Amino acid sequence: MSARMNASATTSVRIDKWLWAARFYKTRGLAVEAIDAGHVRVLRSETSAPERLKPAHAVRVGERYLLQRGDVAQSVIVLALSDRRGSASDASVLYRETAESVHRRQEQAALRAAAGPQTLLRGRPTKLDRRRLAQFFGEHHATRDDQDSHP
Repeated sequence: MSARMNASATTSVRIDKWLWAARFYKTRGLAVEAIDAGHVRVLRSETSAPERLKPAHAVRVGERYLLQRGDVAQSVIVLALSDRRGSASDASVLYRETAESVHRRQEQAALRAAAGPQTLLRGRPTKLDRRRLAQFFGEHHATRDDQDSHP
């Protein structure tokens, strides 16, 4: 662990800052949005339901958090506190993912891989995308001119 993480280990750290420092989110703003949306929850005990948090929640060493990012759910236990974002190796010492969480993520990845590649149009279509769309619509749908010419 780096020297600057040791200096901040004794102070209280907000959950939004800790999530950013642990590299779960690229910005603190994204961490706050996730917390407000209920995607970050604290598990007080194994028998109780996970509780929603506020961005100012003070993180404690040993607490377990449930993080939902897209279709990936992670359960992590806090090992150290930091309010500064460091390298990925520095961030990895701040938490430990539980074994069942790792297993669940690996199963989801295997299911996604078995499903095959997903072709999603993202943003503006490329020339190839436009040609494929034109071909698809040309073969499967009659145009308005075709419908008008046949009574």
